Formats: sequence, C-alpha cells, structure tokens
Amino acid sequence: MNRTNQTVPMIATVIAWIVVVLHVLFGLAESVGWDQMARRFGYTKEQTDTTRSLALNQGAYNAGVAAVLGWALVTGQGATVIALLAFVVAMAIVGAASVRWTIFVIQGVPALLALAATQLG
Repeated sequence: MNRTNQTVPMIATVIAWIVVVLHVLFGLAESVGWDQMARRFGYTKEQTDTTRSLALNQGAYNAGVAAVLGWALVTGQGATVIALLAFVVAMAIVGAASVRWTIFVIQGVPALLALAATQLG
C-alpha cells in the first residue's frame, strides 16, 4: 500500500474528527479558559498566573494539531493523518508521565483508537 496517498477508512476518519474536536477544546481551555483549567488542576492564583504563558503556548500547539489534522482529513492526506495521530499518542504519553495519567485517557486513547482504525481495510 502506498502510504503517501493512503485512504483512511471511514471509522478512522470519524474517530480522527473526534480527536480534532477534542484538540480544539484543549486549545480553548488552555488559552482563554486557563483560569478554570488551572483550578481543576488545583493550582493557586499565583501558580495560575505563573503558568499562563506556558498554557497559552500549549493551547496554541493543540489548536495547531487540530487545524492540521482537520486539513489532512479534508484533503485526503492519509500519511499526514497517521503521523499526527502518532504524534498525539506520543504527547499523551509525555503528558501522562509528567502531569497526570488522565491525559493519556482523554487525549491518547481517542488518537490511539483512530490510529489503530487506520490499519483496517
């Protein structure tokens, strides 16, 4: 199979769109919604203020992942879809190891399911 023009199976496409939506939400939560997110993490006001620029940067990355993954899905760039899903899984592992294990569940599992589904058909 030619991976550069790989057709992504419908189930993988549907799950990948869920990953896109999640990353848009993560981007919003980490940028404009940082005060609320920081409270959920148990941060103090000082910690929230100190980490605001880091969260904005993180939010921008998540929004970028959503934008490029959405573009890859719309334009049929199967190899790019696979690469981005693998990247999301890798970053979810980093997040789970460095921040909270639930990051892998919320961010990594949907991407892992979509990645596995790309191998169907």
